[in-house]
Amino acid sequence: MCGIIAFSDPSVTNKEATIQSMMKMIAHRGPNITGSGYYTNDQVAMGFRRLSVIDLQCGKQPIYNEDSSILITYNGEIYNFQSLRKDLITAGHQFTTHTDTEVLLHGYEEWGMAGLLQRVRGMFAFLIWDDNQKTLYGARDFFGIKPLYYYHQDQTFIFGSEIKAFLKHPHFHKALNKEAVKPFLMNQYNDLDESFFKNVYRFPAGHWFELHDQDFQIHEYWDAHYQVNYQRSETETINAIDQTVKESVKLHNIADVKVGSFLSEGVDSSYVTTVLHPQEVFSVNFDNGPYDEASVAKQLADEEGLHFNQVTVDADEAFHDFPEMQYHLDEPDSNPSVIPLWYLCRLARKKVTVVLSGEGADEIFAGYVNYGLHTKNTVIKVFASGLHKLPQGIRYKLAHGIQKLPNFPGKVHLYSQTAQPSEYYVGESLIYDPAQPTIFTSSQANDVLQPEYQNDLTVNGLYQKDFAKVQHAEDLKQMQYIDLHHFMLNDILQKADKISMAHSLELRVPFLDKKVAELANSIPSKYLLNNKDTKYIFRKAANRHLPADWAKRPKLGFPVPVKTWLHEDKYYQEVKALFSQPWVKDIFDQDKILQLLDDNYHDKIDARRQVWNIYTFLTWYQLYFIDFDGAVEKYSHVQPDVAEFIQNGTLV
Repeated sequence: MCGIIAFSDPSVTNKEATIQSMMKMIAHRGPNITGSGYYTNDQVAMGFRRLSVIDLQCGKQPIYNEDSSILITYNGEIYNFQSLRKDLITAGHQFTTHTDTEVLLHGYEEWGMAGLLQRVRGMFAFLIWDDNQKTLYGARDFFGIKPLYYYHQDQTFIFGSEIKAFLKHPHFHKALNKEAVKPFLMNQYNDLDESFFKNVYRFPAGHWFELHDQDFQIHEYWDAHYQVNYQRSETETINAIDQTVKESVKLHNIADVKVGSFLSEGVDSSYVTTVLHPQEVFSVNFDNGPYDEASVAKQLADEEGLHFNQVTVDADEAFHDFPEMQYHLDEPDSNPSVIPLWYLCRLARKKVTVVLSGEGADEIFAGYVNYGLHTKNTVIKVFASGLHKLPQGIRYKLAHGIQKLPNFPGKVHLYSQTAQPSEYYVGESLIYDPAQPTIFTSSQANDVLQPEYQNDLTVNGLYQKDFAKVQHAEDLKQMQYIDLHHFMLNDILQKADKISMAHSLELRVPFLDKKVAELANSIPSKYLLNNKDTKYIFRKAANRHLPADWAKRPKLGFPVPVKTWLHEDKYYQEVKALFSQPWVKDIFDQDKILQLLDDNYHDKIDARRQVWNIYTFLTWYQLYFIDFDGAVEKYSHVQPDVAEFIQNGTLV
């Protein structure tokens, strides 16, 4: 796991100094200085910071081909690199390291970008400079596990793992993308292709690019497809899941350093842990949390004979460290799970360099209740299941009728089982339970924003382009596709990478392997989500490794006591102080957001998610647009009094 940064800008004369300055901004991603380096010529500059995981002694980057005409910088892991290496040696390529990085380099030479990307399994973002073609190539992995951003303005192109490094380029113009504020309020993350920084875009997952002079071309090489196998029996499906998951976990265990795993009460991390069987497992708890996940996780660790490591977090340290979390995220993310993940990663890094986690299982095996499990009433579930089998035309007409009815118990479930997903699905931005708090609706977001930040965007509207790609798939799979390209891509995976790398920890996600996903995508919806459970068939496979009934445990995901915190005067006052800053009125209707905070504090409404969204955004905005230099000085891992000497293009 590492950090990469590069730019193409003919007007920058001192490329060495510029790329070094940019590299320092991502030093936390690669603390192994002797393995970090850079390359410059009259067209491009490429920098690399290394976290050594495979071939600890010889993995310094950039890595060059045999005649030094092609080089690569790379962040990630290729899990099938050993077999590909054998193929490339047979084809005549000469290797100077045992790294997966060099496999990508020679793989590009042998098969080209498209051919290489069809062969690899892993998580990655990499850049290749081909001096013969005078072209810069790059790619991002299938799911977007590893981040890759790009900036284009005039003759300046910048590519890299983290946006904060872009800010050190002399021709980078820092400006807030005002259109992103409202989608953030509605989602808890920015769901646009363009980041919170104007002209900085997230490079799409499953794509590669080529940049020749000013010609920038993007190509797709992979996407989720849903060719369902209706012939495979339930038992055969369970066998296939377990075999594929075990193979993926085994591949994700390849490393020359210690590997551990995260462990919560849920089935996803428990499945990974029991298959991996690492020496060290890690869990987190809150001193005033609504649930005690760690003690339950410890039971499993004890049964498996694993060394259990736990950290308990209190509100004081969570509020103290929260700005540093948002600094490392580059863009604001108000998903409360950012907080436990921060402490999990900090704890794990004390003992291991690599950790496995359970992200992705909910998206590819249908673990969210919002996919259609909106009632616990068996009669309603059975009745709705029957309605779902009606011909589409009749079913959709019936849904429109149900939508117009007054609220009644089971209405949401009946509607979701009859309506077309593209008409109503809004992912995790709305919990379909009147008793649960929601994030901002489109109109509510506009109501608290100043006019120049208001727009007509809606959560469902942002999904329509992707719904069109899977309009003929089963309803459940349409929703899974949306979450794969939105919630997981722009929230779950962004925080997983940025928070783990803030602690120089490599986080691997074995469920997000293309072979696991392709199998999951071929499973009929009735095996994934039914009247019995979410992730039904997945739980059956996990049960082969877990104690009796363990796989039936509900998803909690390290619940964070935000509601409790916002009702304590100390933290209410802290949030209020930020809401009251004079610059806040430039973005928000300050009176309205202060009233929202007060109404939540006095228990007139449950607006905890809305308050936390605003608090998160303002925390991030203060870091990046009010006092960025102060944030860098406070949160950068590079000490200003430590001299770094440059020898032969390598930081030592």
